[in-house]
Amino acid sequence: MNQEAKKITNNLYGRVNAPVVERCRVNFCTDLEKSVLMSNFERRGWNQVGPDDEWNFYWASTQTCRNLFSVESGYRMNDNQMINHFPNHYELSRKDLLVKNIKRYRKELEREGNPLAEKAEVALHGGQIVTRYVHLDFVPVTFVLPADYNMFVEEYRKSPQSTWIMKPCGKSQGTGIFLINKLSKLKKWSREAKTPFHPQLTKESYVISRYIDNPLLIGGKKFDLRLYVLVTSFRPLKAYLFQLGFCRFCTVKYDTSVTELDNMYVHLTNVSVQKHGGDYNNIHGGKMTVQNLKLYLEGTKGRAVTDKLFAAMQWLIVHSLKAVSSVMANDRHCFECYGYDIIIDNQLKPWLVEVNASPSLTSTTVNDRILKYKLIDNIISVVLPPDGVPDVRWNKLPNTEALGNFDLLIDEELLEKDEPSGSHSRGAKSKYK
Repeated sequence: MNQEAKKITNNLYGRVNAPVVERCRVNFCTDLEKSVLMSNFERRGWNQVGPDDEWNFYWASTQTCRNLFSVESGYRMNDNQMINHFPNHYELSRKDLLVKNIKRYRKELEREGNPLAEKAEVALHGGQIVTRYVHLDFVPVTFVLPADYNMFVEEYRKSPQSTWIMKPCGKSQGTGIFLINKLSKLKKWSREAKTPFHPQLTKESYVISRYIDNPLLIGGKKFDLRLYVLVTSFRPLKAYLFQLGFCRFCTVKYDTSVTELDNMYVHLTNVSVQKHGGDYNNIHGGKMTVQNLKLYLEGTKGRAVTDKLFAAMQWLIVHSLKAVSSVMANDRHCFECYGYDIIIDNQLKPWLVEVNASPSLTSTTVNDRILKYKLIDNIISVVLPPDGVPDVRWNKLPNTEALGNFDLLIDEELLEKDEPSGSHSRGAKSKYK
């Protein structure tokens, strides 16, 4: 291969005209041998070792990370070791804990008399008048079952025509999800479940949320957004938003009729569900870039409302992170990339559906592979010091070049210092103080 061809190959997945990263002696360990990970590590000239060897950088599964941080393991990391999960990441990524932490965060702000906790009466699109948080109403009304069963029934009876979505707390990729529009269906399910609704007996908790039945549709189809958020510290909070998110579309046109209530190809956008449908497209994978969504909305709805929507999504992300920042074990050896799933309703209001601590690194299309390669490349550049060697004593202030396709969402350390944004803090938002 000639030199020009080599350059093109190197540039295909990396930054435009980016030279091959200077090789340095870093030992990496991983139990997820995905090509987008391995090619990034190999491009840097890193050396693969086992978990019992001297490693510097560990890209681990959530279970491996929990085992490593457990009291039983007795493992102590040194200053030149980093790992890709926080010890109790599940405070954000488990559906029941996410809801619990957001509710607690709202109550704390209310007690402090913080204007962020302001409430007002609003009319739902069905005509029902309810009291909602003005600034922090970004999660659908949600209850944890079986614990909140009586509270759910009380809420359900206020609008018995509404549809609700049931999700097991500890599962992902659309597993075990179903919709209900009658209380009798929930009671029937509880009878048929392996264990009845009994707090002492039920092994698995579920969350039940008011279903967003008025989603924004494109081409008559429902979609959600997958956005990647990198957190390098929770106290002070330091978070970055990846510019190259995407929309995931259902393969079947949206239909609210009762006959389609059990058709997951209509209601669930998960690729793991949709790829089994007869209308799944292997070329584009039912995905569209966030940039193209923005262009579409600017053309059909106008720039002002589109900008407002995207600002609201950033607001939602920042405050979901603030809701868990006080309970998260803020280990300096840790960073984490979260996959945020957001649905936009037909009033252009964003809703947080869930947060994933291990967003899929499997590539379903060529564009998917390019995007995920860039994501991993940029994460490594942001979390490591300029010399490319893990060092937890570093101040975690990456320069502009290191950010790549990331924008700074919030850096509380900078906000507290009240310094000008500086070269590294592209996209900093003082309103999140």
